[in-house]
Amino acid sequence: MITCASCGQENPAYAKFCLACGRELAGAAPREERRVVSVIFVDLVGFTQQSDQRDPEDVQAVLGPYHDRARREIESFGGRVEKFIGDAVMGVFGAPTAYGDDAERAVRAALAVRDGLPGLGLEIRIAVNTGEALVTIDARPEHGEAMVAGDVVNTASRLQGAAPVNGVIVGAETYRLTRDAIVYEPLDPVTAKGKADAVEVWLAVEASTPVGERRASRAPLVGRTRELDVLRGIWERTAAERRPHLVTVLSRRASARRALRRSSPRTSRSSAAGRSAAARCRTARAARTSPSRCR
Repeated sequence: MITCASCGQENPAYAKFCLACGRELAGAAPREERRVVSVIFVDLVGFTQQSDQRDPEDVQAVLGPYHDRARREIESFGGRVEKFIGDAVMGVFGAPTAYGDDAERAVRAALAVRDGLPGLGLEIRIAVNTGEALVTIDARPEHGEAMVAGDVVNTASRLQGAAPVNGVIVGAETYRLTRDAIVYEPLDPVTAKGKADAVEVWLAVEASTPVGERRASRAPLVGRTRELDVLRGIWERTAAERRPHLVTVLSRRASARRALRRSSPRTSRSSAAGRSAAARCRTARAARTSPSRCR
């Protein structure tokens, strides 16, 4: 008999999936993929020394709200908390679900954690690093199973220790992918344990654009004449009827949606006066489950 690690159901030896909950049974080879992910490390400043003088219940009273706040911010931007290690939190963006702008999501989440934790009376250091990792697709972090492995994880951990108090630093690849959406200040390279060369880092200051926006090329949109005609017709009808209309744009790539919006009638010269508003969801899951979280 094979006992399911998820629900405890006993299954016959030939079963590949649990007959009760459907979970793949132990013994099957894990599904692994090489992916580019962004790893965020958050750590409290000086908390280990402070804990030596505190009662365990007092320690938990501090860690509980801190863990909850960090998890909430990381998950709200589409990331996943892989583990809590005492007062350290490790989150992953780009696995198991990738959105295409995972590095930016990770940095925005880091900034949100940075801005939210001082209200709890805590000081932190945060680092974000992006690179290739081996991802175990079926890993269950809630059961202590590691989801990502690779130098990107080790480097993120090392960089966190070099971050200024209440600061967020990022590695070179994270900086390259997010410099159009985040304001950075250059810092001196960091000498990280296990690294032959110093690691280039930047200090993330704040987001330079709203969620979902970019400073992008003003090149004209090509191959979307029909879509632009639809938008133009809706715009003209809105102006003539003086009634608002809602347009929903669906695309796998955010850059395509932004290009369409830039080329829409609201951004071009038109005799029809009016104004428009745009909104997006920070995560695909938020759009499906909680419209109030759309911005």
